[in-house]
Amino acid sequence: MNIKAVVFDAYGTLYDVQSVADITEDAFPGYGEIITQVWRIKQLEYTWLRSLMRRYEDFSEVTRDSLAYTLASLGLKYGDDTFARIIDKYLHLDLYPDALAALSAIKDRKLAILSNGSPDMLEGLVCNSGLDRVLDAVISVDARKTFKPSPEAYMLIEELLHVPPAEVLFISSNPWDVCGAKAFGLNVAWIERVTPEAMALACLESETLPPLTMFKILRTQMDELGVAPDHRIHGLAELPALVSAQRS
Repeated sequence: MNIKAVVFDAYGTLYDVQSVADITEDAFPGYGEIITQVWRIKQLEYTWLRSLMRRYEDFSEVTRDSLAYTLASLGLKYGDDTFARIIDKYLHLDLYPDALAALSAIKDRKLAILSNGSPDMLEGLVCNSGLDRVLDAVISVDARKTFKPSPEAYMLIEELLHVPPAEVLFISSNPWDVCGAKAFGLNVAWIERVTPEAMALACLESETLPPLTMFKILRTQMDELGVAPDHRIHGLAELPALVSAQRS
């Protein structure tokens, strides 16, 4: 197999979406964790619902709507400045510590992001984190007005990079994204950052599941959708060795 392009999901894969917790806790002391987890769950849910309903709005609108839902459902009052400050964190999400080194080590391949993020969100995030120095392309599903895991979203990879699916390695930590990419026909590596064994231990250690543990159960474990990733890694630091092994 000759991998000519490595394409990454952005949110949760290169960028830590949990890093919004610092600002949500600062804005709403005692509610930071529950806001962070419900917000992300509803954000993903709204992408899938809007795709099925064929009522597309870009990811910036989805992100605002899902935050508004979260704050309203918790009965939290807020002003425009507070809301804007929380939303702005999506332009400054923390890059996973091993991301830049991993991408720099495989720069001999075409490197790209394929994300649900809207173009303006992705541009700001990539520039603020410094990944613009190593990426060849940043691809937004906005060009197709539908969200992953729709096949139309993954088609953008070949259209814009001119590399067929058989020569693309797609990287994601999101199981639903892994399943979508694999069903489409891409070679896929799943970043399994949280194992079932860790989940079982976390559940045993607490009488009441905290929001982050519940989120990890729902969103970090491989889904039962009849497809499986080609590779499993536990962090981006393992990626250079995996890519090197794919040379024909």
